[in-house]
Amino acid sequence: MVKVYRSTVLNAPADRVWRDLRDFNGLASWHPLIVLSRIEKGHPADKVGCVRAFQLKDGTQVREKLLSLSDYDYTCISAILDSPMDLSDYLATLRLFPVTEGNRCFIEWSAEFDCPLEKVAELTETVSGGMFLTGLDALKKRYGQS
Repeated sequence: MVKVYRSTVLNAPADRVWRDLRDFNGLASWHPLIVLSRIEKGHPADKVGCVRAFQLKDGTQVREKLLSLSDYDYTCISAILDSPMDLSDYLATLRLFPVTEGNRCFIEWSAEFDCPLEKVAELTETVSGGMFLTGLDALKKRYGQS
């Protein structure tokens, strides 16, 4: 099992950031690698069990299922259903924690997945350095950090 983890502090309160992140269909509005996103079957974007289909800038298509969404814990857990990446059993968690000093928040994004041994380095970089780091950097800019 491969484990990937990224985190940072955002200069915005957790409540404010969570309003953007809790929308399971909102990825394209803040993540620069995502160009299109839709929730299948017309389900609400905050309904546990809903499936989002999204497209990356390079044309890659991915489908993810929302497994858990907690407004109390500021946590979203999802699983990849379909992806051209050579990985399986992908489970991601996006979580916020309030930082009371300066009214900021700590954000962490983690994932676990299986893949062939020869793909570990490549897929770790794709998920951690590509998807997660790019997304966290975009959120930092969104909330006034460079």
